[in-house]
Amino acid sequence: MTCGPGAGPGEEAEAIDPDVDLHVPAQRAETAGAHKWPVLAAISVGGAVGAAGRYGASLLWPTPGGAFPWAVFWVNVVGCGLIGVLMVLVSEGGRSAPPLLRPFLGVGVLGGFTTFSTYALDFSDLLEREEAGTALAYAGGTVVAALGAVWLTASVARAALKRAAAR
Repeated sequence: MTCGPGAGPGEEAEAIDPDVDLHVPAQRAETAGAHKWPVLAAISVGGAVGAAGRYGASLLWPTPGGAFPWAVFWVNVVGCGLIGVLMVLVSEGGRSAPPLLRPFLGVGVLGGFTTFSTYALDFSDLLEREEAGTALAYAGGTVVAALGAVWLTASVARAALKRAAAR
């Protein structure tokens, strides 16, 4: 499972998932044969849990017609923040996680919880209501806040792990 521009015969291409090193047999095995079914099951179950959480958030904080879509905004920001923490915990500092933890939590739960499709639909709805300024603020604000949340939570998680290791 490799791809990449300029990778011709006999040339090594980049991995599709930059977090997976296909030269490592244990990581390569996740994507091959019968080994993929537990991973796909973990992602599927996690996705259902995450999507249910997002739906629950939309029920708890509904967006009235004509209002700013705060629930989806915060779901995406919080979800991205949690992804930042998860990635530090499972992939940095030589730590290892159970093989299905990252597919379940990262791709499944948090991937199902965050939502680009609803974000795009909310953006489109704001434009249809001729609220271009609000639509642009929502589009840009979501990206800035979500990326900021990843950076902030990953930084806090790294600092907390360093403090814990120093004790």
